[in-house]
Amino acid sequence: MIKVGIIGATGYAGAEIVRLLYSHPEAEIIWYGSRSYVDERFASIYKNMFKLVEDKCLDDNIVELSKQVDVIFTATPQGYLAGVLTEEILNNCKVIDLSADFRIKDVATYEKWYGIEHKSPQFIEEAVYGLCEINRDKEKKARLIANPGCYTTCSILTAYPLVKAGLIDTDTLIIDAKSGTSGAGRGAKLPNLYCEVNESIKAYGVTSHRHTPEIEEQLGYACGKEIMLNFTPHLVPMNRGILVTEYANLVKTDGKLPTKEEVMKAYHDMYDSEFFVRVLNYGECPETKWVEGSNFVDVSCMIDERTGRIVMMGALDNLVKGAAGQAVQNMNIIFGLDEKMGLDFAPMFP
Repeated sequence: MIKVGIIGATGYAGAEIVRLLYSHPEAEIIWYGSRSYVDERFASIYKNMFKLVEDKCLDDNIVELSKQVDVIFTATPQGYLAGVLTEEILNNCKVIDLSADFRIKDVATYEKWYGIEHKSPQFIEEAVYGLCEINRDKEKKARLIANPGCYTTCSILTAYPLVKAGLIDTDTLIIDAKSGTSGAGRGAKLPNLYCEVNESIKAYGVTSHRHTPEIEEQLGYACGKEIMLNFTPHLVPMNRGILVTEYANLVKTDGKLPTKEEVMKAYHDMYDSEFFVRVLNYGECPETKWVEGSNFVDVSCMIDERTGRIVMMGALDNLVKGAAGQAVQNMNIIFGLDEKMGLDFAPMFP
């Protein structure tokens, strides 16, 4: 049985880890870390866990926690883990971090986009970017996993096959993304109040969203060169879900555009062996309602022959595959378990 500790257990992503691991046959949570709710019962904060979780929340003493568990999930704000991580902690247990502290390999880029000093850059190089479908072999021996976020997971997986196959001009890539409000976290913020969000949709972080360099870096690895793209997120009035619509020019060969069979082959070649990435029929539009509550990502595309561009589409649940589910998938890989363990349930509808 894998002993698990969670720092940030009472945020949305942390609580989702609790929900997923409750039914995991090989994992046991022994530390519900929450700076805000020390000594309060976890089930009094999240009453969906009433009579399921009897434990009280503990503090965030990560050094002591590392001595008691096999793996720590840190579902914390940017800067927390970088500020406390030590060699001792990594020698004691595995760490799966849901923040961006170790996702970006260039320290200067991280500090520029996140506006904070990185306190432990010595661990960046060894951290493995935990996008399971791309880096699972690197993860198997990792001590530190940088768990990707929701926007990045959906954006990268939607475009990755065509970027890797050289079928699109990456200099023309534009990503339009929409998220439910849980992606902003559980903290009280005026822009996320019901009356502010309901019956509205808005763009934010235009030209400056901090997930941009992460997407550029990972897609750059796919094609072996640096990428610069436009990424624009939007907030929509729903609890869960990410929908991305991505646009790029197709690359002509002998004066001809790739066919729909060629672009779909790129998707199928990459994802047919991946349980959690579902390639829809050509031209079928993914919908957030068909992945809600699950660890699945639905992807598809359609060629616009009039403009010579392709429209790529993807959808996932931001709290599951976009956060907690991917973190559990990473845990399964690290400990040599079936990747689907505790995660192979159908999306919920309605």
